[in-house]
Amino acid sequence: MRHAVITIVAAVAVVISVVVIGYALPVRHRGVGEVTLKATPEAIFGLITNVDAFPSWRSGLTSVEMIASSDGKRRFREVSGRSAIAFVIESVEPNQRLVTRIDDKSLPFGGTWTYDLSRAGEGTTTLRITEDGEIYNPIFRFVSRFFMGYDGTIKTYLADVGRKLGG
Repeated sequence: MRHAVITIVAAVAVVISVVVIGYALPVRHRGVGEVTLKATPEAIFGLITNVDAFPSWRSGLTSVEMIASSDGKRRFREVSGRSAIAFVIESVEPNQRLVTRIDDKSLPFGGTWTYDLSRAGEGTTTLRITEDGEIYNPIFRFVSRFFMGYDGTIKTYLADVGRKLGG
């Protein structure tokens, strides 16, 4: 009985610590990642803006649904497993910059991804992704900061782009 009580008290202490530390972390964060690819800005921009083709090259993504829009901006929902996240394309500068934003206020997180493309040399382009994110739930803030990293999703995305474009 004594061991069970100690185990329960320890588990509660861990949960309380996670919540307290999560509340102490800032809601906003910035994550950045980049890769230089043997591809033109046009080829990369075509890949990252062809929403319908995302499931064919993005790991973990099972489908994409286009969402009706009343303000003329393109909206879509990415589905992976049992979760879905709606996005809106905020701005487009062809072959140079793309800005997307999470378009779902019910999620415990939000923010934007800015994709910047710049020529890096003959036939190569650097793709830089900057996430300006917000994590509203303190437990998610803790997990994101100490286990996933603010750039974890960016690293996966850049690896997927590299595989799709051949390195």
